[in-house]
Amino acid sequence: MTGGHWIGASKALGRLVPTDLPYPHICDRAVAAEDTVSGQPLQVARWEKARYCAACADENYQRERPSTPDIRRPKPMPDKESLRDVALAAAARGWHVFPLRPNDKRPAFPDHPADACTGRDPRCRNGHTGWEARATVDPDRIRRGWAETPYGVGIACGPSGLVVVDLDVRKPDQVPPPGCPYPAASGGVDVLAALCEAAGQPVPDDTYAVTTGRGGAHLYFRHPTSGPALRNTAGERGNGLGWLVDTRAHGGYVVAAGSTVAGRPYAVARDLPVADLPGWLAKRLAPAPLPPQRPVAVDLPSGRSGAYLDAAINGQLDQLRRAAEGERNHMLYVSAVALGQLAAGGALPADQAAALLEQAALSIGLTRFETLRTIRSGLAAGARRPRTVAA
Repeated sequence: MTGGHWIGASKALGRLVPTDLPYPHICDRAVAAEDTVSGQPLQVARWEKARYCAACADENYQRERPSTPDIRRPKPMPDKESLRDVALAAAARGWHVFPLRPNDKRPAFPDHPADACTGRDPRCRNGHTGWEARATVDPDRIRRGWAETPYGVGIACGPSGLVVVDLDVRKPDQVPPPGCPYPAASGGVDVLAALCEAAGQPVPDDTYAVTTGRGGAHLYFRHPTSGPALRNTAGERGNGLGWLVDTRAHGGYVVAAGSTVAGRPYAVARDLPVADLPGWLAKRLAPAPLPPQRPVAVDLPSGRSGAYLDAAINGQLDQLRRAAEGERNHMLYVSAVALGQLAAGGALPADQAAALLEQAALSIGLTRFETLRTIRSGLAAGARRPRTVAA
């Protein structure tokens, strides 16, 4: 053997592997301690193939970057005029839109998280304003927003009254979560079909649908007019409809057809009227009821200062409870900043302020995760500008 041999593969397989042959797979092979850099025995598990098995790593590389040249002429990226028209067309349907970073699915604005908001952004002068509150159907704002830059188009589902069922395509190395009832599914389409069959219901695909950049599908539905506000779900995390099936509703958004992400276009698959979300799906997506809420006791001082503080607290909580759909998380942040200022000034304990805000936010349909995160950010921002109450 004049060409030598693959040392690592030979040690793992227990035989000489000539270098004039392709590097073999060493998946599920044990490598002795004396043959590893760490000095510890190594078992190459399935999920570590691409890291420790050169053959698997090469297969992954070739899968992502095929060696066969693509002789097709690439589609040109959409320009700002065409993306502006996409946004205007979505707004004409009553869908609230906002800019995404060019060729990306992340929001273009705001360009900072709530806990780093300085108020310099004109729309954050009265508190941090996120993408959902910025979404609009105003044609003039849309024309101005897409006048200079080819932003992608995001559709805010909550303000638009939409529930979008996101059917993902299974990745080659994707492993189903433990206990998944559909481990052989090739994508969310299969999972949804199985769910419908088990429920004795037809597949609800007679609605507006979009093909995603990776070959999945978005099915658009109208949010129910009664019942609880539906939130986002993630099938991979065990909630919602199941593995490979996510949903976007209040607090979520989708990429509009006509936009691109990483060079992959989103395109209309079925240009049909948006159907009502089937009742049986709405029941499955309904959030769990809140646990019983115990009254929050606040220690108020006596006299004028106590009366002022009581009015200030109730005023903020009333504004939060009256906040319009799409503005609730923003109003929660504004209220948290205001109460955070009072807490930093010694007017009330910060934990009591947080408890009051949490109770009010959960009562209007915000999720516990976004509620706690927003309250924490708002209280921290308010603490940087303490406010005292005169005795």
